[in-house]
Amino acid sequence: MDRFEDIHLEDCPCCGGVGSIEEEGGWCVYIQCLDCGAHTSCVAYEGEEGRVESARKAADNWNARKVIAPGPGE
Repeated sequence: MDRFEDIHLEDCPCCGGVGSIEEEGGWCVYIQCLDCGAHTSCVAYEGEEGRVESARKAADNWNARKVIAPGPGE
């Protein structure tokens, strides 16, 4: 069972697309728009409980509209 299923994500603040919880190499979690590529910064974690807590923090950043918007060169 994926423990991220109860984490609510608002629509992308840049384009209104769908956000997805992503993991990077088993050490951090971030949210990324599936349409335009806007994303939050990585939130590092250790262990399964840290993983879920980091996903919640990344979701809080996403829902507060704290994203890195794609632009020229990205």
